[in-house]
Amino acid sequence: MTNPMALVAPIGLTHFLLLGTALFCLGLYSVFIKRNAIALLMGIELMLNAVNVNLIAFNKFIAPASYTGQVFSIFVIVVAAAEVAVGLALVISIYRDRATTSVDDLDWLKW
Repeated sequence: MTNPMALVAPIGLTHFLLLGTALFCLGLYSVFIKRNAIALLMGIELMLNAVNVNLIAFNKFIAPASYTGQVFSIFVIVVAAAEVAVGLALVISIYRDRATTSVDDLDWLKW
């Protein structure tokens, strides 16, 4: 009787890079298509998480003895948290003023 796990190929760097690419493309699609400010922030978060996946994958497969990928990933998470805090504060402020979160209606700075 053969072991079924012996037939499964190991997960390599290519798999992680494909996952990161899929996440980044999904986030980019969300940023380009959605008209809601909250959905735009969620798309940006998906793109930042794709970067985190790639950083950790490169660290694991290129230099497993160092922690540079994890450190950079922590910095990206901190920047993402700050972006969400500032972004949501702006969205709430704009919603109170304009009663909408649609980015098409945010045109008060146009001539």
